[in-house]
Amino acid sequence: MLLQRFLIRLLTMLITLFGVAVVVFVVIRVAPGDPIAMMLPPGATDDDIARLRALYGLDKTIVQQFFIWLSGVVRGDFGTSISLRQDVLGLVFNRLPATLELAIIALIMAVLLGGTTAMLGARERGTAVEAGIDIASGAALSIPDFLWGLVLILLFGVLVPIFDISGRVSPQLDLPFVTQFYFFESLLRLRFDLTWDLLKHMLMPAVALALPLAAIISQLLKQSLKEVLDLDYVVLARVKGFSETQVILREALKNAALPTLTLVGVQFTFLIGGTVIVERLFSYEGLGNMAIDAVINRDLPLIQGIVLVFALLFVLINLTVDMMYALLNPRLRHG
Repeated sequence: MLLQRFLIRLLTMLITLFGVAVVVFVVIRVAPGDPIAMMLPPGATDDDIARLRALYGLDKTIVQQFFIWLSGVVRGDFGTSISLRQDVLGLVFNRLPATLELAIIALIMAVLLGGTTAMLGARERGTAVEAGIDIASGAALSIPDFLWGLVLILLFGVLVPIFDISGRVSPQLDLPFVTQFYFFESLLRLRFDLTWDLLKHMLMPAVALALPLAAIISQLLKQSLKEVLDLDYVVLARVKGFSETQVILREALKNAALPTLTLVGVQFTFLIGGTVIVERLFSYEGLGNMAIDAVINRDLPLIQGIVLVFALLFVLINLTVDMMYALLNPRLRHG
């Protein structure tokens, strides 16, 4: 049953990716603006324009262009960036680790903050502590991540400048990295000077991304905990002498966390999408920042490559969450 569910989800994933590829390809080609004209200097001749159009395949029909591009994607060839004159796949893989590191750190922050406040709110039901958590969650949720970014820049970049608010790493540092996962590699190499420098650059954009998600996790998990805490087996645990904290951690959390797991997976895809604006705001050298440059420069192959990779990430995360949910929920596993 689980295998069948996996195969169905895999087929759905492929159809979704094909649909995304079609929509993105058509939309960016009918949008106003000529990328070839933007590349050439003033005074370029018609022959120059025609030569570049032929070079990038833009002299063919949209249908021909699409299937030429799609056949290249299937072979692992995403084309050449018009503005950067480099292989698109190489450019994407060069920036993607930075975005993934930022999103993962933001997710960890959101889960820790949201989980802690949820358990505290459930433990202190009906008190001023729960009311305070609800007010804080409402504020965190009502402000979008990019506005949190502006607030953090003002607070910790201007008023109390203790964090770096631009770039990914200080340029004067020695960078002995083999992979593009700078933060995780610095931990493995025990280069904690680099780890701290990377963290100082990453912390503010990660917090901006994490706060709205932490609020959602806190509210959902707290509600689930409050429902579970009234069940008979939890009441029995209290009768046995367990403290309320022990009851939450040992008895209630496992069952209450299941709905939150699905939510975290879905929200993680939105969190990755949110990196586009937040990376730009903090000049963070990730894939989202490069996506905005690609749009500004009308770099069609690069836009297509980035959007397709983002779409692939989204469907893979959803597939992973779906499989994990099925594994953890016996009713779905055997249903």
